[in-house]
Amino acid sequence: MFSNVLGAFVGINIGTDVSTLPSETDIVAILKAHQFTHVRLYDANTRLLKALAGSGIEVMVGVMNEEVLGIGETPSVAAAWINKNVAAYVPATNITAIAVGSEVLTSIPNAASVLVSAMNYLHKALVAANLNFQVKVSTPQSMDIIPRSFPPSTATFNSSWNSTIYQLLQFLKNTNSFYMLNAYPYYGYTRGNGIFPIDYALFQPLPSVKQIVDPNTLFHYNSMFDAMVDATYYSIEASNFTGIPVVVTEAGWPWLGGAKEPDATIENAETFNNNLIRRVLNNSGPPSQPTIPINTYIYELFNEDKRPGPTSEKNWGVLFTNGSAVYPLNLGTSGRATGNSSAIFCVAKSDADPDKLQDGLNWACGQGQANCSAIQSGQPCFLPDSLVNHASYAYNNYYQKMRSAGGTCDFDGTAMQSDTDPSYGSCVFAGSSNSSTRGVLPPSSLSPDISPGSWCSNLQISRLQLIIPAAFLGLVLL
Repeated sequence: MFSNVLGAFVGINIGTDVSTLPSETDIVAILKAHQFTHVRLYDANTRLLKALAGSGIEVMVGVMNEEVLGIGETPSVAAAWINKNVAAYVPATNITAIAVGSEVLTSIPNAASVLVSAMNYLHKALVAANLNFQVKVSTPQSMDIIPRSFPPSTATFNSSWNSTIYQLLQFLKNTNSFYMLNAYPYYGYTRGNGIFPIDYALFQPLPSVKQIVDPNTLFHYNSMFDAMVDATYYSIEASNFTGIPVVVTEAGWPWLGGAKEPDATIENAETFNNNLIRRVLNNSGPPSQPTIPINTYIYELFNEDKRPGPTSEKNWGVLFTNGSAVYPLNLGTSGRATGNSSAIFCVAKSDADPDKLQDGLNWACGQGQANCSAIQSGQPCFLPDSLVNHASYAYNNYYQKMRSAGGTCDFDGTAMQSDTDPSYGSCVFAGSSNSSTRGVLPPSSLSPDISPGSWCSNLQISRLQLIIPAAFLGLVLL
């Protein structure tokens, strides 16, 4: 699903704050069915690590924040952790990295003084077990430790962390490891108070009058994601280090939010993650490091409905726990959707013009004589209530009926063919061979926060039309 022959990959984070989490065996089966090749765990879950044995999937295990202090203070604790959580599973389970804590400098600053010690002790334990060449040690950090990330060329780490960050970068350099970055354009956009156009956060093309340029390097930034990664590279360089690649350990977009979270929509999540996959799999780096791919782990596999906080915190998952997709994920630049079905389906393009989509939907359900009853309110395919989802159902229904008589999958350029069965839960698309095996969507996926509507409503995708001078952007914090 997310690897290509050139080496770049998109992995997936697996959080477990889920009330109806599938069994470990089922999780691995889901990963294989969707062709995930890299996963990140937030801990070292014994049952999941055993279930991953023999799968070939590359696994990043995590030291939890509450474990960092103990490991950083006592080498024997670090050695015991490696023996229990890494050495006990390799080579059957393909563990290739350890993420020490999660955003330690900003989330548990009291542990900052022992963070690099913890990493050193873990590395020495790997050396003792002859695993240091297979398993790399690093620690994910948020963008918050870079106070001014635009323009990227002037970005530096927060000076209050100078000593710790220097030690961290020295460790990464000495052990041939990589910098782990949690990069969230969703938060960069929503906290930007309207300064940034949403297209910039979603990897969408920007008009010439809104091009975002670093005034010092004249590099053009087509996405906030690239700017965040480049700001990290420049911050590393400002600390007098080079040759340390950046791996994005978390990036994603929530597909459902509360009343005060209007940008957490299924359309935006689908657009962001599909464009993210396409961006990563083109195997290039950000403007300052064009030859270093930006390997990235999407946040996240399932919705973690037990997480505290606003509605959006619980709805970052790309799959429901029955293995069906929340929305179609496309295979990067190939133009195909993910999956392993041998049938051909006709689905709406996630980046299609909404007015053209609406026209296509209306035509399919009217003159095209598609059966659109399933996407009306209260019916199995009504939710998620999005124009792309409804158009996909209508387009496919028309296509399956009419292709033998010359019907095409075009709809004024808003549709594409897919070999992935877009069915989900109890919503079965025409042409599916799995109608008898489909499960029912979990209750959490039918949240009352989704606004009601009907398939024939004129849904619009908002676009900010702001002209953003680069000089002004230089004053803005991501």
